[in-house]
Amino acid sequence: MSTENEGTAVPPAPSAPPVPVDIPAASPQQPAPPYAQADDATTAPMPVTPPGAPGAPEQPPHAPGIPAYASANPQGGAPEGGWPPPPPPTHAHPEPAPGGPGDGSGWGTPHAQPAPKPGGRRGGLLAAVLVAALVAGGLGGGIGYTLARDDDSSSTTVSASDSGGDLKRDSGTVAAVTAKALPSTVTIEAESSSGEGGTGTGFVFDTEGHIITNNHVVADAVDGGKLTATFPNGKKYDAEVVGNAQGYDVAVVKLKNAPSDLKPLTLGDSDKVAVGDSTIAIGAPFGLSNTVTTGIISAKDRPVASSDGTSSQASYMSALQTDASINPGNSGGPLLDAKGNVIGINSAIQSSSNGGFGTGQSGSIGLGFAIPINQAKYVAQELIKTGKPVYAKIGASVSLEDSSGGAKITDTGAGGTDPVEAGGPADKAGLKPGDVITKLDQTVIDSGPTLIGEIWTHKPGDKVTITYERGGRTDTVDVTLGSRVGDS
Repeated sequence: MSTENEGTAVPPAPSAPPVPVDIPAASPQQPAPPYAQADDATTAPMPVTPPGAPGAPEQPPHAPGIPAYASANPQGGAPEGGWPPPPPPTHAHPEPAPGGPGDGSGWGTPHAQPAPKPGGRRGGLLAAVLVAALVAGGLGGGIGYTLARDDDSSSTTVSASDSGGDLKRDSGTVAAVTAKALPSTVTIEAESSSGEGGTGTGFVFDTEGHIITNNHVVADAVDGGKLTATFPNGKKYDAEVVGNAQGYDVAVVKLKNAPSDLKPLTLGDSDKVAVGDSTIAIGAPFGLSNTVTTGIISAKDRPVASSDGTSSQASYMSALQTDASINPGNSGGPLLDAKGNVIGINSAIQSSSNGGFGTGQSGSIGLGFAIPINQAKYVAQELIKTGKPVYAKIGASVSLEDSSGGAKITDTGAGGTDPVEAGGPADKAGLKPGDVITKLDQTVIDSGPTLIGEIWTHKPGDKVTITYERGGRTDTVDVTLGSRVGDS
C-alpha cells in the first residue's frame, strides 16, 4: 500500500443548476452515458516462513495489483513491495477497492461531471495483505456533486415554523460522543528525508503529548524524516517517533512543545466487545480530516497479515472487524464504542477494486479491521518505556502456505537453522518439526499467520495450551511463551 497526501484538486461546482431546454427525442441508437469500471486484482503466492520468526528468510517483493496499505501516493498509483500471505480458505480474499464514487454507479444525474485533477506532492508505499489492505494517508480525491433543478410550479405545502426549540443531544448520541472525542484526534503528516510521505490519523494517549497511531503511517519519518500533527482546531505541532513496532503495526509519536490541556481518549476493553456493538470511526479519509463514520462490530478475532512494503517485515493482528466506513487516511485513528471509549486502532480494509477520481486507491466496502486496544495499549506502553517492541513467541518456525488444517512446524529453518529453537518454549514443551498446531487455547488455528497473530495477542510469560497433530494423533501441551525484543 502506498502512503498518501492531501491535495488533489476538486472540480469547481457550477454557479447555477443546468437550465432545462427543449430537445428532440433521443435516437434509439444514442449511447448511454459511460460509467467508470474497475479492474480485477491479481494474487501472489504466500512465503514459506513468517517474517519476524526466529531464522525466518527474507520475503519476496510484493506483487503489483495486490491490496496494500490503502494510502494514496501523489501520483495516484502505488509502488511495488511487501508480501501478502494468502488468507485461509475460511476468510475472504482481498481485492483492490474503488477509490471513490463513480466506479460503476451513477451519481444522480445523466450529466457528465468534471473529473478531478490528479495531484499531490509526495510518493508513497505499497504493501500486500492477507485479509485486508492497511489504510494510511489521504490523497485528496475529487468530490462529486449533483444539482437539483428548480421547479417553478406552484406548491400547496404549508411552511412550518422556523422555531424548533432548543436542540439537546443526549450523552450517548453519535454527535455527543464525536464532540468529546474529536478534539483529541490528530491528522498526522509524515515525510521522509527524500520528500516522500503521506497522511494518517492518531489520537492522544496521555497528557505528556504521546500520540498512538499505526507504524505504516509514520514509517517514512522514522529515519531523519519530518512529522507533524494537526488538531481539529487547526493547531499544528512538530512531532517525533518515540518507538514503532512493525509486527504489531503500532507506533507512538510525541508532540514537541505539547500543550498543557491535552485530554487523552478513554480506553475501553476490547476483550468485552461483542458482535453487533455500535462503532464510531474517526480519521482523515482521502485527506478529509476529522471525518466521522459509524457502524457495528461485524466480527472478532479476524486474522489479518500485511506488510508496509518497505521490508520483509510483516504485521499480524487478530482484528476487530467493523462495517464503519474506513478509507485511506483513517489509519491510526480511533475506533470508538457507543460511549466514546477507544476499542481499537483503525488499520486495514478489504476492498473490491481500484479506481475512482483518478487516485487509483481502494475504498471502503464495509470491511474494515482494527487492532484491539488491549493489545495496542500494551505495545504503546513498551514503546514509551524502552523505544522497542516486545513480542511473545513459541520459538518455532511455521509454514505460511495456504492451509486450513493448521500451522505446520517446518522441517528446516531459514538458512538451514533448526526449525525449533533449542531451549525455547516449543522445544521445552516437546514440539517437533512436522507437528501441525490446530488450536491455541480455545482458538482454532487454520494457518501459520493465524497462529502468529494469536500468539501476539499474549504477553511474554503467558501460559497457553497448544493442541497439535503428530502421526495422525492429536495431543495437547502447555507452553510458556518466550519473548523477542525488536523487529529484527
